[in-house]
Amino acid sequence: LAENFTIALFHYDGKMNEWWDLDWSNKAIHIAAQNQTKWYLDIVKSEGLEISQPALDPNSTEIHHRITIRKRTKMFHRRIYDTRGSTKCYGSSMGPPCTGFVEGMAPVFSRSAWRCAWHLIQNDLVHGWGLDMKLGYCAQGDRTEKVGVVDSEYVVHQGIQTLGGSSADKARKAEDALKNHSRSIDTRVEIRRQSTHELKIFKDRWKKAVFKDPNWVDPYVQRSWFNPFSFFRRT
Repeated sequence: LAENFTIALFHYDGKMNEWWDLDWSNKAIHIAAQNQTKWYLDIVKSEGLEISQPALDPNSTEIHHRITIRKRTKMFHRRIYDTRGSTKCYGSSMGPPCTGFVEGMAPVFSRSAWRCAWHLIQNDLVHGWGLDMKLGYCAQGDRTEKVGVVDSEYVVHQGIQTLGGSSADKARKAEDALKNHSRSIDTRVEIRRQSTHELKIFKDRWKKAVFKDPNWVDPYVQRSWFNPFSFFRRT
């Protein structure tokens, strides 16, 4: 394995022996928990979701996109209807973050979708901003149908800053800086600045790739016309 990299494999099917023929397998962390995800996978398979994620508990300390919030009365959902805030989601909305969207924290891919998503990952972009907005292109079909959030199997998202040192280290440094009245660098600001910079790089690379491919046809070009049947779309 490359320096400073660790591979963790979650064997949802409990089959570990098939991996031992790989040279790096004995250096990886193998985690097997049989039957712990069978309900989630049953839902994903029955609904034909190529890309999905577990919903986020409404009491999570940090939620970035409303579509990821768990709906207590549903088993899963594919879109959100919400006119609050700067991003408004209507029945006519045809793309992220209103539909065809999962967040990068806990995505689940089918084999075919993962083969596609793998090529979207930019190894030199640490934070991965912008990637989740493009995952729908790997949905093996209509992203409004093939991408969804599973409500019945959900997780709690703790908004803990893990970059820039441990929480204890950051708290101690902040306290020392306050005592000494010295100028210090706020790592959170630096992380946000770097994330924004990487987002621009990702968007520029996408545009460049599209420009260089004369055969590229965007299946999700925004249309200006109103779809009168949009209110009857699946949830």
